[in-house]
Amino acid sequence: MILLDSNILIYSASENFKYLRELLKNPDASCSIISKLEVLGYHKITKEQTRYFNAIFKVIKIMPVSGAVITQAIIYRQRKSMSVGDAIIAASAKFFLAIYIPTTLRILET
Repeated sequence: MILLDSNILIYSASENFKYLRELLKNPDASCSIISKLEVLGYHKITKEQTRYFNAIFKVIKIMPVSGAVITQAIIYRQRKSMSVGDAIIAASAKFFLAIYIPTTLRILET
């Protein structure tokens, strides 16, 4: 399983980063339900972007957040300054034994 960071999904919508769309075609591609919230919950999202992202979320697997994921996210946040979303997504990767593809390597240094 490959767990994609929210920003990977967001950047893939841009022509400048269209090479990221190859990741989305991988049958093992997934994201956290938190990424779906972050991406579709953006207050300035356009209708075109909403259609694009909804199409992605129909193709890739959406991983749930469990109590075990939250417990691991707490540990990450206690060790290193990171956002709640980043901690949950990194913890999801660990819990689901996924390869995590973040947009910054800083998150992986936990």
